[in-house]
Amino acid sequence: MIRHIHGDATRPVGEGNKIICHICNDIGKWGSGFVLAVSKRWKLPEQEYRKWFAGTSSTTPDPFKLGNVQFVQVEKDIWIANMIAQHDIRQNNPSLPPIRYAALETCLEKVAEKANELVATIHGPKFGADRAGGKWETIFKTIEHVSERHKVDVTIYLWKYASVRRQSSITGNLFATIAGTSLARCQPTK
Repeated sequence: MIRHIHGDATRPVGEGNKIICHICNDIGKWGSGFVLAVSKRWKLPEQEYRKWFAGTSSTTPDPFKLGNVQFVQVEKDIWIANMIAQHDIRQNNPSLPPIRYAALETCLEKVAEKANELVATIHGPKFGADRAGGKWETIFKTIEHVSERHKVDVTIYLWKYASVRRQSSITGNLFATIAGTSLARCQPTK
């Protein structure tokens, strides 16, 4: 099941183990978007990401490349999934969005497998639809497909100051904000 809730993805709700997903680029840059919130709350995910990029990580055996994921345990029951699913950054090529959908699907498969291993739920912001330039409808379908195949629950957090001005073609729900007020209507997806 996938649900959307109003809240902070760095403070996942629910009982049990949780994996917080987000998209990282493949050029070792960390300092924009959701990673700022991650780094404000925990220092280790950024430190480990930088070690992984430099080839000095002792905790991540997979190479630093598109489609791979680094799992960093930040609390007794919370892991951060640094998913490499973005090629370069937007400012280096403004005409081509940096998200790589095939890499994202591969990453999500790995996250779902880890979630099943840890008996965990998956959490995250609307990753890939901002800095990575992806289309949320495409990203959502990928999340939905992986979630159903692996039978893992996913919670997507809608930041209270984000402004979503149209009806979702995926859920049919209307998400609306007015200058930082709460969402007028936000129901879980089916």
